[in-house]
Amino acid sequence: MQLVGIARLASISPTLEAKRAVSYQHLPTRKWINRCSNQSMPFDFTINPYRGCEFGCKYCYARYTHEFMELRQPEDFERKIFAKHFHAPWFRTELSTVSHSAHIAIGTATDPYQPAERRYRITRQILQILAEEQGRRISLTTKSDLVARDAGILARLGKRNVLSVNVTVTTVDAALARQLEPRAPRPDLRLGAVRELTSRGVAVGVFMSPVLPGITDNLAAIRALGRQAAAAGASYLQGGVLFLKPCARAVFFPFLKDSYPQLSSRYAQLYARGAYLRGDYPDHVARMMDSVRREFRLDRKPAEYTVEPPESGEQLALFDQRLAGLRAAAGVR
Repeated sequence: MQLVGIARLASISPTLEAKRAVSYQHLPTRKWINRCSNQSMPFDFTINPYRGCEFGCKYCYARYTHEFMELRQPEDFERKIFAKHFHAPWFRTELSTVSHSAHIAIGTATDPYQPAERRYRITRQILQILAEEQGRRISLTTKSDLVARDAGILARLGKRNVLSVNVTVTTVDAALARQLEPRAPRPDLRLGAVRELTSRGVAVGVFMSPVLPGITDNLAAIRALGRQAAAAGASYLQGGVLFLKPCARAVFFPFLKDSYPQLSSRYAQLYARGAYLRGDYPDHVARMMDSVRREFRLDRKPAEYTVEPPESGEQLALFDQRLAGLRAAAGVR
């Protein structure tokens, strides 16, 4: 079969480094900032510095993205990590075409602070450029404490732009987290990153996503997370019920059979009609989340604040200079 597009680029990507179970490859990149085609999402554009994610979360919905590169084994997503080639001038040029009113979300498909970031620092380079901007709307989502490394950059970025950082903590039970997210940092480390970021003035919230039926969908589990999120300085708490695309089922259902066999038939029934659950059950989970937010004085979403776009007077001055140059060239006074 002749490979085309990103599948061809992936097939010729040089290996940067190989570990026992994971290889890192260099991926030529045509476009860094992608328009979000799902109108139900709260953002307009996405940035994902890496393809694949080493954390190996059993419920991951993004495994299908490796299929675009003709990598169809479920485990390929966490074993073959592609670090996108980064070229700062090209990124700046692309960024200049995106409206300041657009919401740019970082880390929508793969974690921007997965282990590869320690080596290649692509996320850091992107944030350094964004911190030079003014008046943009940016969010970042991660389940890694490595985000605290860039607390200073994020603090600068948040003063000149509307910024929110979402730290995913599925459970505060470290043993359960290790089952669900085998290579992600411990929950206490992630909450420590929340504490560090908020101490620097960054707006941070905690995502309890996904909420897993029969595993983390009880009030005690949600309250435990809400309490620790509030103590760490988080300002908002969100959570949504697990959705299971076919690519996620291929990993999650075998995990259930091994670790929670008593839940296998329940999940088969719950997700028999599709990837998303509707009706009374998600409504019940939403009510528990609301109750916990009220108890610990957490909001549902980041607080609204505004930052002025680039000075209109500055833009007008540039326009006047350009107009004067054109008039002079035309011999007009």
